[in-house]
Amino acid sequence: MTPRKGAAPPRKRRTAEEARTAILDAAERRLVESGVSGIRLQEVAADVGVSHPTILHHFGNREALVQAVVARCQHAIYAAIIDALRATAIADDAVEQLLERVFEVIERGGHARMLFWLALEGAELPDGRDSLRTVAELAHDVRLERRASMGMGSAAPSVEDTRFAVMLATLAMTAESVIGRHFFENIGFGADDTVQRRFRAWLARLLVQHLESL
Repeated sequence: MTPRKGAAPPRKRRTAEEARTAILDAAERRLVESGVSGIRLQEVAADVGVSHPTILHHFGNREALVQAVVARCQHAIYAAIIDALRATAIADDAVEQLLERVFEVIERGGHARMLFWLALEGAELPDGRDSLRTVAELAHDVRLERRASMGMGSAAPSVEDTRFAVMLATLAMTAESVIGRHFFENIGFGADDTVQRRFRAWLARLLVQHLESL
């Protein structure tokens, strides 16, 4: 039977996993655009084409939905970094490619904006201790392997120094993806669309020079 003109489209039947993913996708879009306050269960349900009780069935309450969205975003960020580190070495082009990959995830996906929203609204930030420590440990292992392959001195750089380097890159990339364009314009680059990529290439060279110097 042909549906009446102007009638609402029929709801698509989804598996439980498909419904959960669609709900998370919709909630993530609202979180990135409007912050935690932008996540309203009725509106998320309307975005997905499900009922309000369906969201409660999958997540229990609004707070649990927000936590699930944040956890998924955090996993995407660190998974990209960890995968890249496991396949890289300390060199200008490799580090630059790593920064570009991270920027793609956190900027295009809006994940850095999400973290800013959470911090500004006083919401609980995700616990990324295990993931960030893994990133720092992998970076340190790569650093030591690189130094050994270059026949550098036996005095190994400290883990603290590598952690500081990881923190510098993390803070720079997170802030750049959210407010970088504003500051680049203010400092004198104007509306140059290529300056952010050049900045990441410069940052990669800076990191490599430092990591190989100690």
